[in-house]
Amino acid sequence: MQDKLNDLYEQYNRRKYVHPDPLEFLYNYKKIRDREIVGLIASSLAYGRVAQILKSVSGVLKIMGNSPYDYLRRTPEKDIFTHFEAFVHRFARGCHLAALMIGMKHVIAGYGSIYKCFKIGFDSSDETIVPALTAFSKKIIEASDDCSPGHLIPCPDKGSACKRLNLYLRWMVRKDDVDPGGWNGICPSKLIVPLDTHMFRVCGRLGLTSRKQANLKAAIEITTGFKQWSLDDPVRYDFALTRFGIRDDLEGDNALIKHLDI
Repeated sequence: MQDKLNDLYEQYNRRKYVHPDPLEFLYNYKKIRDREIVGLIASSLAYGRVAQILKSVSGVLKIMGNSPYDYLRRTPEKDIFTHFEAFVHRFARGCHLAALMIGMKHVIAGYGSIYKCFKIGFDSSDETIVPALTAFSKKIIEASDDCSPGHLIPCPDKGSACKRLNLYLRWMVRKDDVDPGGWNGICPSKLIVPLDTHMFRVCGRLGLTSRKQANLKAAIEITTGFKQWSLDDPVRYDFALTRFGIRDDLEGDNALIKHLDI
């Protein structure tokens, strides 16, 4: 299976297979201070139809201009609420998005960057990234003042698999042909698989979990399973495995199941 997964990685972990994926927005920003903001926005909105995800993220970034970092630093909170008053993305409204941005704005003002805020809660002795992610989520929520980003920023301590936040960490921590990286002080071995229903089904076929729900416990169990094939980088195969559920030209899960013979 390790050989099959590595073949899959070599074949599909390429830039040409990124679209349609909100990850593609990160490539437009060379400065890590911009990219980490774009990544948190894009990952937080990464649910629902992919076409709508791309439309929503694109609209947000257009308002923020060439430098999202400068936008957050210079724009008063009341103006952020005004700029995104009409925003709608499925369950998210402008108030949720504005709260997320204000949380980032305060975190950057207090710590210097989103990465430095996250790093405060990171302990290399922790088995996984979960404790640091929990602390980070709470900091963003607390920094949003009297507003609330709602479901855009979930908390791991409530049992959620936190698929979108773990996706964000994959983008920011890993660096290869697809993931742009930039958060160099976090070890990829600590990452958790971004678990959605598609990945949950695939990992069930791989025998990595027998759980009934795609929750945090399942995500940790699946990540532990992937470590038998990639100890230092358990989310290495995530991008390639999820292409089949995103791109029409790859013929869906049946093609993936055939490729892996599972």
